[in-house]
Amino acid sequence: MDARVSEGPSLAGWSPPPAKPVFRLGRIHDPQNPLPQIIQAAYEKPVVRQSSALGAFYVVGDPDGVKRVFLDNVANYPKTDMERRLFGAIFGNGLLSSDGETWRSHRRIMAPPFAPPSVAAYAPGMAQDVADFQARWDQAPADQPIDVARDMTRLTLQMISRAVFATDGVALGEVMERSIAGATAATQVGLADFLPVLGPLRMTAREKRIAEVFAEFDAVVADLIAEREPSPGGGDLLSRLIAARDAETGCGMTAQEVRDQVVTIFVAGHETTAAAMAWVWYLLSQHPQAEARLHAELDAVLGGRSPAAGDLPNLGYTRMVVEEAMRLYPPAPGTSTRIALQADEICGVKIPKGALICVAPWVTHRHRLHWDRPETFEPERFSKENAAGRARFAYIPFGAGPRVCIGASLAMTEMMIVLATLAQRYRLALAPGHEVELFHQVTMRPKGGLPMIVSRR
Repeated sequence: MDARVSEGPSLAGWSPPPAKPVFRLGRIHDPQNPLPQIIQAAYEKPVVRQSSALGAFYVVGDPDGVKRVFLDNVANYPKTDMERRLFGAIFGNGLLSSDGETWRSHRRIMAPPFAPPSVAAYAPGMAQDVADFQARWDQAPADQPIDVARDMTRLTLQMISRAVFATDGVALGEVMERSIAGATAATQVGLADFLPVLGPLRMTAREKRIAEVFAEFDAVVADLIAEREPSPGGGDLLSRLIAARDAETGCGMTAQEVRDQVVTIFVAGHETTAAAMAWVWYLLSQHPQAEARLHAELDAVLGGRSPAAGDLPNLGYTRMVVEEAMRLYPPAPGTSTRIALQADEICGVKIPKGALICVAPWVTHRHRLHWDRPETFEPERFSKENAAGRARFAYIPFGAGPRVCIGASLAMTEMMIVLATLAQRYRLALAPGHEVELFHQVTMRPKGGLPMIVSRR
């Protein structure tokens, strides 16, 4: 094995990848974390053909290859039928699952609520939510670990609930949390799902189960939409989605389509942000020099006060910390599997018709052709000087191409406000003796939580 693969400090979830694939009987992946099964060559070559229990697939890690799949020839690489059905069961006709003109129209309709002026308008509510949350950590027993991953889930759930539903957010956020947990449990896929007869039966049962776990949430959202439709003039996202119109056609979204977008916003804007923030705290606890530099910037720019939207451009290192954490631990590390409708060529590799294509941020963000010391935590990578010559598709925590996450700006604003507020007040240390492991189920989280000791600065 190339010795370069093991350079850098030991971080959770990273070990030298296997030279050859490891098959696991009865399942297509390790439900705890399938990423270590990606072979070493995928981190060193632009495109690698890898075998699996279900046949061969192509891992595309090079930025030019990612661009080919997600932008230049995107029409040739749709999601697989199984993935479309799974996404459709959870998100309905939301941006993550819709295609064609429906997707394009909804993307246009949803652009204004996620534009910079709208995001800035959500910032005061976000800052208030974090300020309210501080009481929880103020009351934490000294030298007793708390589950920071769980706390970040609670905090981001409250923040996205306020942004979407305003005063209706707290109770509905709890309902949504139960729905997400039930839907996530229903999405595990095994070899039986690929059998000719049993597979479709299992998928139908899975779709029914997901509909059942969302029934409570759907009923509440339907009532809220009905209440607001006569005069949807509020400042929260739900009101804006009800009132929004396609700039080209003048059409709006139906109540069902609004519901589907709300579910998409909740899952994409809550689960991923919570996961990213958990890894931020873990990485800072392991790198005291980076933590000290972060504290110095926050003290100089904010001086103990809560951050506002206008402060964020002055918090350059704070942003770098978040960006580097998402490089090492992308919230959605595997994106999706695509299928080649026609034969193609990616980075000089012939792709046959019908081939499965895997683009994984986990691989692209650690690819040795484009990142120096890829297993080390170095926020300075994202300074303007260091990022200037980087390939556009080398860093894809929010996806890439026309389907890049519409809420990327909202998520970055949320994470920077959380970090800037809490890091001014607290220092976190990993609980003694705790071994951090990865749990990958759509998002990437610490297995069993993240116990940390919270102390006042």
